[in-house]
Order: sequence, then structure tokens, then C-alpha cells
Amino acid sequence: MEFSQGWDSFATLVDGRWVDRRPRRPEVAEQLRRETRLMPWLAPLLPLPVPVPSVVSDEPLVVRHALVSGEPLESPSAEDGVAVGKFLRALHDSSVAEAVRQGLPPTAETESSWVAEISRFKAQVVPLIPVSQQDSALTILEALREFPADTVVHGDLGPEHVLVDGGRVSGVIDFGDAHVGDAAIDLAWALHGAPKAFAHAVAAAYGVTGELRRRALVWHQLGPWHEVTYGADIGDIAVQQSGLAGVLERLKGSGEIPLR
Repeated sequence: MEFSQGWDSFATLVDGRWVDRRPRRPEVAEQLRRETRLMPWLAPLLPLPVPVPSVVSDEPLVVRHALVSGEPLESPSAEDGVAVGKFLRALHDSSVAEAVRQGLPPTAETESSWVAEISRFKAQVVPLIPVSQQDSALTILEALREFPADTVVHGDLGPEHVLVDGGRVSGVIDFGDAHVGDAAIDLAWALHGAPKAFAHAVAAAYGVTGELRRRALVWHQLGPWHEVTYGADIGDIAVQQSGLAGVLERLKGSGEIPLR
């Protein structure tokens, strides 16, 4: 039974206790293999259960991990925020050097991907933004160039990837976008897209600084830009339009925290 509609892989529940994942596109195969090297090292360092996949088939590629119990977080509470804040603190305190030895691409690769991403956003997203808002959009893109890439990050932390079971946070899933990057990317939704009680609890448990909060807002504003380019990649105008609506909505908050 397929039960996930992720952008990168198909996920199938097997015997009610295993999750099999297959790449949706050829370039995702290495991403899945990288998880099989990284997660066995990373999982014991974290205070919540996470997927620990292994390869069960090479041709076609299939990786399998034990099902992490729970349902996506729908009503984030302060208690949930404490759990997420502590989880992120542990993740971000893990060794970058060891993560790279376990297969995570090094900082230079992240910085190169940011340059390519900024270029693509300028070419494919900025022209779709009303002229009156394009300066704000470009300012956000330029701010990204100054951000650090010095932390092991989840890379796509949102409520759909935080699971709850029995009223408590029970795990964090989908480490396909894990990389050496900016810690603030994992705080984007938690600080700027979640209820205030949850956000305050995350900030307190993690130890968020003003600088982290500023950068997290930029990452939050950039989130829907990926939906626009993904929609272009799969030829889905509705996805592009949904992403653009998100881009415009989040641009309204571009003055909340000064951008350098």
C-alpha cells in the first residue's frame, strides 16, 4: 500500500511495520543510498525515533526502515515545541566532520547548490512576482549568500515530518534533504509558521538567538519558491500557482526582521 506522496520517493507500507521507499526520479537514488549510510550513525544521537533505512534491493533500488509510529503534527502545542526544540538542538550539535565521513556532502557542495538555486529562482520565480515586490524578493535571495553552512540539518522540517502518538511527539521522518547547511533552515516553520506557544517553546528549548530567528524568517519566506520550481519540473501549473501564492503571502513579512 502506497501511503506517501513525497516529491522524491514512493513510500509503501509492508506488513504494517516496514516502510519501503523507491526513487521517483533517477537522481534521487543516491539521496536514498546516502540516508542508509548517514542515519545508522545519526539516530543514536537523537532524542526521538527517526527512520534508519537499509538497502533491500539494488535493481530496482528499494530501501527499507521500520515504521516510525504516529501521525503528522496537526495542532502543535507548547509541549510539542519543547520536544522539537530539544530534538533540533541534539541534531545541530552532531559532528559535521563525522556526518561527512558517513556520506553527507560537505559544505562546499551546499554552497554550490545555493548559488545554483539562487540563479534559478531569479530566472524562474522573480519574473512571476509583481514588479512592486521584486526588490523585496531579490533582497531575500541576496541575504541567502551570507548564511553559514556549518551544521548538520534535517533540511525540510515541517508539521508533516513531525509525528505524534498518544498526545506526544513520537518521531521525526524524511531526512532526504539532510545536508551540511544553516541551522536556521530547520527553525523556519517552527518559529515563523507555527502557533506562538509552540514557537516560544521551541525557541526556549533550543536556545534561539536573534540572529538565528532572523535567518529562519528568510528560510520561511523561501519555502514556497521550491514549490514553484517543482511545479515547473513536473509540468503542473496548479502546483506552480500554489507556490506563487505562498511566495507572495510570505513576502508581506519581509520587513519583520532586518536583512543585512
